[in-house]
Amino acid sequence: MKNRLILGVLMMFFIMQPGVAQDYAFRVMATKGANQIKSGDTWQPIKGFMQIKLTDEVKVVENGYLGLMHAKGSSLEVRKAGIHKVADLSQQISGGSSLMAKYADFMLSNNPESKKNKLSATGAVHRGFGILVYLPESQYTDVYNDKVTVKWQASKAGGPYLVSVSNLYGDEITSFERQETYAEFDLSSPELAKEPNILIAITPKSDPTGASNTYMMKRLGKAQREAIQKSLEELRSGFQGDNALNHLVLASFFEEQKLLIDAIGEFEQAIKMAPDVESYREVFDEFLLRLKGAN
Repeated sequence: MKNRLILGVLMMFFIMQPGVAQDYAFRVMATKGANQIKSGDTWQPIKGFMQIKLTDEVKVVENGYLGLMHAKGSSLEVRKAGIHKVADLSQQISGGSSLMAKYADFMLSNNPESKKNKLSATGAVHRGFGILVYLPESQYTDVYNDKVTVKWQASKAGGPYLVSVSNLYGDEITSFERQETYAEFDLSSPELAKEPNILIAITPKSDPTGASNTYMMKRLGKAQREAIQKSLEELRSGFQGDNALNHLVLASFFEEQKLLIDAIGEFEQAIKMAPDVESYREVFDEFLLRLKGAN
């Protein structure tokens, strides 16, 4: 009797532990095309963030896409058209990270029930009277990554654009022209490495009155960087290769850490790696709406 009681307590303990026993194999994080899932004898459309069991089958259409997060905390992209047994897909997963699973839940919690006011996402950054730059203007200006890409909305005057980089005292560090509506910055470069904070402004060359507001980037301190790096190493232990879904997870990680500039970069990288998957653009739009609320 005593042994039975101990066995029962142990069984309840393992059942209650998060991640020990999952009733699903994957969660759908992104989908493209009229993909379907078969549970039992019935095929039905696959929807974002739905759960897929080990006994299910999925059908990926021609030019379709599935971005899946395994219950163990590892990502898998499926582009091959045809019917796939979920049990076979699960065999492709090696290892995982509890942090990956955590940020899958974080993305799920930020998934809106409706897409109302989607077009208002562009208000997530302050427009002012000039160019709209996709950077936060609130207190969330800290940056972890050395390499940062800054994008802005094309002005009516068009390019080229003058990009000015200054220190906190207003002394210009460097300036250059860009025909495109983005610029890349390496904060570890000799001219920027010693500046803990930099200011950036964008001006249409043919219309100086259309200049953007001034935006700040603040480099994280050493202790903060080390803490972030430790968490990132644990998170990346669940990555299998480099794919769009992994960058979406990184975006969620940086968002939770209030490193919104880094989050923007990861969202953009996810879109770049899967430009045909509208789900990633929609998730980025929702992020911009949340960013609007933070400003």
